[in-house]
Amino acid sequence: MSIYFDNAATTPLSGEAKSAMIKAMENFGNPSSTHGEGRKAKAIIETVRKDIASRLNCKPSEIIFTCGGTEADNWALISGIKNCDVKHLYTSKIEHHAVTHVAEYIESNKLCKVHYIPHDNKGVHDFGWLTKELESKTGENIMVSLMHANNEIGNLIDLQSLSDLCKKHGAYFHSDTVQTMAHLPLDLSKIKVDFAACSGHKFHGPKGVGFAFVRQGLTCKPFILGGAQERGHRAGTENVLGIAGLGAAFNLCFDDMVADILKVSEVKKYAITRLKTEFPEVQFNGLSGEIENSLYTVLNFYHEELHKNGMLNFQLDINGVQCSGGSACSSGATGGSHVLNSLNSPGGTRISFSRYSSKEEVDSFIDTLQKIKLEL
Repeated sequence: MSIYFDNAATTPLSGEAKSAMIKAMENFGNPSSTHGEGRKAKAIIETVRKDIASRLNCKPSEIIFTCGGTEADNWALISGIKNCDVKHLYTSKIEHHAVTHVAEYIESNKLCKVHYIPHDNKGVHDFGWLTKELESKTGENIMVSLMHANNEIGNLIDLQSLSDLCKKHGAYFHSDTVQTMAHLPLDLSKIKVDFAACSGHKFHGPKGVGFAFVRQGLTCKPFILGGAQERGHRAGTENVLGIAGLGAAFNLCFDDMVADILKVSEVKKYAITRLKTEFPEVQFNGLSGEIENSLYTVLNFYHEELHKNGMLNFQLDINGVQCSGGSACSSGATGGSHVLNSLNSPGGTRISFSRYSSKEEVDSFIDTLQKIKLEL
């Protein structure tokens, strides 16, 4: 039996997304062409754009299609900082590398001063410290960049409160929402983020497509230069098939969100209970073991005996359980997870769930862990 518990890395393509992509293949026109075939392709893109905007409670013009979340994050941070004349960027050491590596680039190229928000060993940020910093920089252009949910430890931040804090002090606010788009309700008419990111393959859409949310009124020049696609915001012929699949997956997960949250939360609660019962010494990294304070799809655990040889994730894989030690984007890196290292954690295994996960799979996962423990 194969068990897929790495949904924070990518999710299986839904039948609805696949069907939408196959149907879109009938329209081969370039969406920038003004003839009939071009208009058909353009109609697919604009229908998806309007559907997403209606569910996020924003304007269709604020949704710009990209190749994924990394591009959206890069665009917001690099172009946003340049075009908004930002002098100070506040972020953290436990962001996704699509943000941390960009922050390093910004700092090394002296685009602005980068500050790192302190956090404790659970990954909880010190917003009191941030508040004092924002107060001390009154009159200066500032940007804050913090992800809505951490992709490795599941920690959630209160987007509403943080966006209110940023608006109070006149700071721009960017959030990597890749793990929460179509997983948690986001009303962008109330949550005043200026920039947000989405990647379709995190909610059963295809890889290689996503979008950036850029609030109307912001001056943000194109990150990719060329043609005038996406209303002049993002050059390059749009990925019509990918956008069709993204739209179908987004609508499915957004419209079924309440039921999915309930179902997947129960699977996560069950996994926590089983791990605590069968492995009493188990620890949970970050806030992932706290249902109320973490994303319902992510659980990151550490057990000294199971993890002692550093081979647990490999052993799980050869036994048919697919999970990870952290972000898939860092799988070839040395030194382990930068997030767990920043928390001073000795290590961990991330299991992440989707609408297709089940308690029966959790039972099989626990059985596999018990088998591995006996072999140690």
